[in-house]
Amino acid sequence: MNALRAATLCLGLATLAGCGSGASPTAPGGAGADSVALVPDLTDLPLFPVDNWWNLDISSAPVDPGSAAFIDFVSGRTPGNPTATRSMHPDFGPPPFGIPYVAVGANQPLVPVAFSPYGSQSDAGAPGRPAGYPIPAIARTQAGYIEGAVAGGGSSGDRHLLIVDRSRRLLFETWATRWNSSAARWEAGSGATFDLSSNARRPDGWTSADAAGLAILPGLVRWDESVSGAAIGHAFRVTVRATNGSVWPASHVAGNTAGALPMGARLRLKPGVDLSGFTPQVQRIFQAMKTHGLIVADNGSDLFVSGTMDARWNNDVLNPAFASLTADDFEVVQLGWGAPTGARK
Repeated sequence: MNALRAATLCLGLATLAGCGSGASPTAPGGAGADSVALVPDLTDLPLFPVDNWWNLDISSAPVDPGSAAFIDFVSGRTPGNPTATRSMHPDFGPPPFGIPYVAVGANQPLVPVAFSPYGSQSDAGAPGRPAGYPIPAIARTQAGYIEGAVAGGGSSGDRHLLIVDRSRRLLFETWATRWNSSAARWEAGSGATFDLSSNARRPDGWTSADAAGLAILPGLVRWDESVSGAAIGHAFRVTVRATNGSVWPASHVAGNTAGALPMGARLRLKPGVDLSGFTPQVQRIFQAMKTHGLIVADNGSDLFVSGTMDARWNNDVLNPAFASLTADDFEVVQLGWGAPTGARK
């Protein structure tokens, strides 16, 4: 990101974010009991137990027998174009790219959300809590809190809204989120809540704020983790252009394209891929792809890896680094690997 672009982004988000080299874009205040913080450091907040599917070490998991065929599909290979390749892409960066997240304190008021068309598969509120989602009022009028960087969410795009109640370790996520000023209410296509201390899955057949029925936040590439100096301990969310059914840990089906990967499938960066030529930050991200992999969580563009909307990302570094990897640098882990005994695979 060049200096002029960075300065423009910082000015545009001045009320939301600190854009200095060491600043964390939080607003207003820190992350205390009554605060609202935009993309704060969450490295001290475990996102699900260590044995959760997002956090599993898959480096020794077996390769699926259909791996080569799946990689051919993702690469776009056909009889007429048998050598097609597909490069990886970071689906995140400075605003408006990526998915933001918000941390709130214990006293953030809960507000009702009207869900459609997936109301029957949406959660009215978090487990053990009254109905409602702790959506900050500022999200109605200030850009940067909802994916797409439009105040109130706008009317197009995925418009994910991710909120963490740090005190209670609860996660609230919505899809197709918008503030309806005429009706004075929040609306969303679907919504899901998660207890971050639990491995509970969505009921089979249910969606979440994501097509696979999984949580989104634990699968994002986050700035705080990429510069922490420690290994990133979880898989990343990835999209492909089409899917075929679902496997554990996914709970929802969003396609039946023959030859495509199922929702919940895992891709793993091959162990022999040399990472030495990348920056330490990028090495840390790519190493996580070797250790924890990528989980197919939505239909979209092939090999688009999800991350946070954060002014500190530099796409002049990320874009060429990600583009240097292709689908052939990955293998598909045995479908359903890691499922508990008796679980649907």
